Amino acid sequence: MQTPPQDSIDAISTESFEDGITPPAPDTEPPAARASSGIGLWLRDLAFSAVASILIITFLYQPVRVEGTSMLPRLEDRDRLFINKFVYRVSAIERGDVVVFHYPRDPEKSYIKRVIALPGDQLRIDRGVVWLNGKPQAENYVPDEYRDTRSMALITIPPDSFFMMGDHRSISSDSREFGPVERSLVYGKAVFVYWPTRDAGVVR
Repeated sequence: MQTPPQDSIDAISTESFEDGITPPAPDTEPPAARASSGIGLWLRDLAFSAVASILIITFLYQPVRVEGTSMLPRLEDRDRLFINKFVYRVSAIERGDVVVFHYPRDPEKSYIKRVIALPGDQLRIDRGVVWLNGKPQAENYVPDEYRDTRSMALITIPPDSFFMMGDHRSISSDSREFGPVERSLVYGKAVFVYWPTRDAGVVR
């Protein structure tokens, strides 16, 4: 196992005492006092890091675990990822975003799906092909083997609501079953998978 590189004395810049510069006085502080001061600084830094982490998790990012395979191939069962809980306070939800929301039929549960249609959009599904405002959608994030042949009559997405679908269309329980999701139920945007490392990366 390779050991981490150690600090080299060659990297330390030594000061010259020429040109009338007075050398510093020798350190007379007792070792016990220096050790106590060092521990105090370490505890201060630890407390600061803990507070910063709590603030980040509380107001910005939250780690979550995916349960299920409805977002394959990008998100796998038991993938762990960070969601941004703050982004939709300052920007709008967009088509294609992967979001986390409270399940409309049981707010105690959370779902993760992709935003397909926005408020006011007209949407219909013809044998698996999504038509949005009269145009078929390519949806390159859905592989052919994950498509299905379900159809749905034309609807207009209500104000402050969004139509959500999973990328694994043949198994996903989504807005085709429970309808558009109200804005108030959406609480985060999936941004980054951190575990397992083979799946690590930005969620697109």
